[in-house]
Amino acid sequence: MERNDGKRALVIGASGGIGGAVCAALEARGWAVTGLSRSGEGLDVTDAGSVARHLGALEGEFDLILVATGALEIDGARPEKTIRDVTPAAMAAQFALNTIGPALVLQQAPKLLPRRQRAVLAVLSARVGSIGDNRLGGWYSYRVAKAGANQLVHGFAIELARSHAQAICVALHPGTVSTEFTRNYQDRHATVTPAQSAENLLSVIDGLTPDQTGGFFDWAGKAVPW
Repeated sequence: MERNDGKRALVIGASGGIGGAVCAALEARGWAVTGLSRSGEGLDVTDAGSVARHLGALEGEFDLILVATGALEIDGARPEKTIRDVTPAAMAAQFALNTIGPALVLQQAPKLLPRRQRAVLAVLSARVGSIGDNRLGGWYSYRVAKAGANQLVHGFAIELARSHAQAICVALHPGTVSTEFTRNYQDRHATVTPAQSAENLLSVIDGLTPDQTGGFFDWAGKAVPW
C-alpha cells in the first residue's frame, strides 16, 4: 500500500503477532492507527459491555477496521483429532472468542465507518473454516467457530451495504504465520513472518472493490470456498 497520510485504521487485537505487524506497517505508510487489545487496553471481545465501552469511546471514522483476534488453543485445549475429543467447554470457548467476539465488534462497526466513501472491514479467519476445502477432518471446535465467523461476515456485508454502499466487509485467511498462535503447528505448513503477513494482507485489502464485499479471500487475494 502507498503512503496515505490522513487515513485512519482501527486494529482489534493489536498486541498479537499479526495485529501488531499490521499496525506497524500502516504507521510506516503514514496512517493514524488506533490499536486495541486485551493485554494493552483491557478490551475483552467476548464481553459485550467491554466491546461497547471501548469502541463507543472512539471518535471519528476509520478507513480500515481489522479484527485480528482469535486463538487456536484456549485454556490448553488442543485441536481435536477425533469427534470423541470434543468437549462442550472447549467448543464454547472457541465460539466465544472466534465467532461471538467478531460479532460484537461488527455490531459497533457501522458508526465507525464512513457512509459515502470506500472503507474496509476485515476479519481474520482461517482456511480450515472452509467447509468446501475440508478434506482432512478433525479440529472440530476451531473449524466450526471459524465457519461461523465466515457466515457472520457474509451476512453482515449484506446488511452493511444498505447503509454504506462503498464499504467492503470480508473474511481473510492470512496463511500460516510464525507467531505464538501457531507455535505448535508450524512444522506442518510453510510459514511467513508477521511482517510479511501484514504486507500480504494489506496488499489484498488495498485491491478490494465493493463488489467483493461479503467474500472470503486468502493472503494472495484468491477466493476461498465457503
